Amino acid sequence: MAPRTLAQWLAWQDSLHPAEMDLGLERVCAVLARLGLERPPFPVVTVAGTNGKGSTVAYLEAVLAAAGHRPGAYTSPHLRRYNERIRVAGVEAADDELVRAFERVEAARGDVPLTYFEFGTLAALVHFAEAEVDLALLEVGLGGRLDAVNAVDPALCVVTPIDLDHQAWLGPDREAIGAEKAGILRPGVPVVVSDRDPPASLLARARALGAPVERLGVDFHIDADGRWRGPTGAWELPPLGLPGAHQRDNAAGAVRALERLRERFPWDGAALARGLAGARLPGRQERLPGTPEWWLDVGHNPHAARALAAALAVDPRPTVAVVGMLADKDPGAFLAPLLPHLRALHLAGLDDLERGAAAARLRERCPPAPCPVHAHPGVDGALEAALAQTPAHGRLLVTGSFHTVERALRWREVRLERAG
Repeated sequence: MAPRTLAQWLAWQDSLHPAEMDLGLERVCAVLARLGLERPPFPVVTVAGTNGKGSTVAYLEAVLAAAGHRPGAYTSPHLRRYNERIRVAGVEAADDELVRAFERVEAARGDVPLTYFEFGTLAALVHFAEAEVDLALLEVGLGGRLDAVNAVDPALCVVTPIDLDHQAWLGPDREAIGAEKAGILRPGVPVVVSDRDPPASLLARARALGAPVERLGVDFHIDADGRWRGPTGAWELPPLGLPGAHQRDNAAGAVRALERLRERFPWDGAALARGLAGARLPGRQERLPGTPEWWLDVGHNPHAARALAAALAVDPRPTVAVVGMLADKDPGAFLAPLLPHLRALHLAGLDDLERGAAAARLRERCPPAPCPVHAHPGVDGALEAALAQTPAHGRLLVTGSFHTVERALRWREVRLERAG
């Protein structure tokens, strides 16, 4: 086989399996065994939930790295570069490292038709083993029970807030979705839950497995000033590196998980403060300075929209939004919390993507709006029109999908290059 670049590997992986999503563990477990990684040489922390998974991993990663450890972190999807998905101590894997990991997976795969996500999950584990990480932080891609990440037994589980998303695969309500998320649990393995009202199905599964559960608001607490209290003491948390009031709950779960890990992976208050303040994650209420200021948020479900609406309410500047979504999302439920905070809404089509929604569909599903609503074939046109309506002291909000935010970033870069 001729050597492939990273871009060539990714394009080839995209065509390897006939379905973009084919949930199940048999394929991944078979290749893991051939790689000798069914029991990796490092402990694993598995993070599942609907929202807050990436933020929780970012906090864990930053604090552990600040304490001198070498955490591996695997998250998805990426925003700009595939390399964002696989990191060691906060440093993205280089192209040649990813290619080497892909080559090892391919050599072990045989005739197993892996999906794009399965191939990447296996490559992450290969890279972490080669990099000799101290532990791996694995973010579940979809659900939990049948997600590729769940092929590896964790030493600790973290479950972030659960809400409606991916109902076609996970079930129609929070209880059904909670049962799928509970698939990451293992007998006797501790579970940290940062959902203040977790589904009963999740708690029932933990009881059945004898997995000790610690819940935010019950076993550990955080107040609006960042004072954290738990079974082993209290911490004064610094201003968090990720914006939004909802990040307090994500950080609270991360702190309790860190306490669970502390005997094996020591850290102190200074590392905790540096890590929580220094954590970064692009596209999560990310603010780009300018006139107007840009806000970028990859949120795409009702829970994420409510968190974003709360942030808009705290900073009530004139806001014009560009929203593009995938076809399996519920645009009405996503837009409803945002509309009262908008001066104008520009809906952008993503129907050039296999799973993308056309602007006309978004317009049909948009609730009655107190502001003008416009539809555009693509993100570029929506941005042009939105910027023309956004006052210099106002805010341009781009949200609804990773794809929407990624396209907006590329459009903005081209615009700045032309202006500069």
